[in-house]
Amino acid sequence: MKRDDLCVRNWSYLAAKDSYEDAELVLMGIPMDLTSSFRTGSREGPQAIRSASEGLEEYSPYLNLDLADCPFYDEGDLLLPFGNLNECFDRIEQITKQLVLDKKIPVFLGGEHLISFPVIKSIFEFYPDLAVLHFDAHADLRDEYLGEIYSHATVIRRVCELIGPDSVYQYGIRSGTKDEYAYGKSFTNFYPFQVLPGLESSLPSLKGRPLYVTVDIDVVDPSYAPGTGTPEPGGILPQELFRTFEFLQGFNVIGCDFVELAPVYDRSGITSLLAAKLVREGLLAFSQK
Repeated sequence: MKRDDLCVRNWSYLAAKDSYEDAELVLMGIPMDLTSSFRTGSREGPQAIRSASEGLEEYSPYLNLDLADCPFYDEGDLLLPFGNLNECFDRIEQITKQLVLDKKIPVFLGGEHLISFPVIKSIFEFYPDLAVLHFDAHADLRDEYLGEIYSHATVIRRVCELIGPDSVYQYGIRSGTKDEYAYGKSFTNFYPFQVLPGLESSLPSLKGRPLYVTVDIDVVDPSYAPGTGTPEPGGILPQELFRTFEFLQGFNVIGCDFVELAPVYDRSGITSLLAAKLVREGLLAFSQK
């Protein structure tokens, strides 16, 4: 299928440009929600982020940059056959490879965290020295969950098997099984309960290396981000994630995603607004190389 046949456009993110060809970054929603283990609803995340973006300014005082000067395009949402995980993976891989071949930086809006695996799998084919930076409340390192090896609870374990656990950097983790913690401490670059100190210490070794950034909204404390499927008390402040994009500015980020927003659990809309603001910071930071 052609790129245009794989997507549907309903509502564009704030200040998105009109030309795919001229864009450096391409925003795309992946509304997949097939393996959520506690509360479903992340398929509504992409459109909630776009809608909430209208409440933001185009200018970021954190980065001193403006979306008006950022060459990005909103491709809309990937059309997915709900209930068919293999076909969902195939379509995610197809569109990711097309974006990389077109020399775009993909910015994906989830959807559940499992979307990261087919994306990273596709990018890894082009960047064999890829490193993955994972910001999350949960380790996502289970070998299987409820008998399934592909789940939002196993996604980072599958990524470790794909690119090697020494190329996976995990920040903010505060939930997982005893086995997951043992695996993380033994094999990945594991920074539980913290984001900025761990990131600051690991960035020197990542300079020049292609990086993929995956942000689960539940890394933020649920008092600030209640609209998610598996909220976990004891998280970080939103300001720490804003600072994260400052730290990553100038690094070779070749793709990213923002996942696990489930807006139905937040009538106030603050989680969607936070996610939209994080997307703004990511677009601006990753366009600066």
